[in-house]
Amino acid sequence: MRKLALLVASGLLALPALAATQDFKNVAVVDAKCAPKAAADPDSHTRACALQCAESGFVVITVENKVLKLDSNGNAKITEALKNSKQKDHLRVDVSGEVQGDTLNVQSIKLL
Repeated sequence: MRKLALLVASGLLALPALAATQDFKNVAVVDAKCAPKAAADPDSHTRACALQCAESGFVVITVENKVLKLDSNGNAKITEALKNSKQKDHLRVDVSGEVQGDTLNVQSIKLL
């Protein structure tokens, strides 16, 4: 019984290790407000619209068409990057972080 309890406890301690960092390369980034209509053609979504709707937060659309919301850290970083960019559309990023449900907890993000 003691061995079973130790085995279960060891397994529970290993769970945080399963939440590994994932890298998403060259994925579209769109503000959350426009994401439903922009999902079909995210590259046509403009920087001006993204900044206008920035308070809704941002999402990335993966190559598998999975939509992941960025956490507050990621939203702040991409907002700043968009403000400093002259790119008009075709908003793409390389982003790394831990996926929890439908949210990406951003560790790094770079506007391409």
